Amino acid sequence: MERARRGDHNAYGELVTRYQAVAARVAYVITASAADAEDVAQDAFVKAYYALDRFREGAPFRPWLLRIVANEAKNRRVAAGRRPTVELTAATDRASGETALSPEDAAVAADLRSGLLAAIATLREEDRLALTYRYFFELSETEMADALGVARGTVKSRLSRAMGRLREVYSDD
Repeated sequence: MERARRGDHNAYGELVTRYQAVAARVAYVITASAADAEDVAQDAFVKAYYALDRFREGAPFRPWLLRIVANEAKNRRVAAGRRPTVELTAATDRASGETALSPEDAAVAADLRSGLLAAIATLREEDRLALTYRYFFELSETEMADALGVARGTVKSRLSRAMGRLREVYSDD
């Protein structure tokens, strides 16, 4: 990051390569469109590049970037006049060496995953972001606070409320 701030274009290219996938996934959570998500991620990287001089030295790059991505995605969605109808994809990868699920277990797991993702999709954007940042993108509370632009204690309360709302929605199904 410091090399990029000093004008090293290759260093910024490395950051783009490293964070491109997570930026696109965050944008997708908000826009619910793969095409928009790619455009948003690209626009966010351009904006981040021009804002490098405002990056706080020593701060982690990922939360700062994800905040830019989320803002850009929200702006894109508002401009398009769409309500989010996100459909997240849960990872089904298993560690190498694990045996494959039986067809019955795979069907049950797919049904559970589908229900959970449908329940998450019904939540408010704030709740979806909190849950996806923590459980899908595995951001720490500190990284989430930076990405959401809130205090760390606020992250804890948002996660708690989002989990409560998710339990209500998911148990109703």
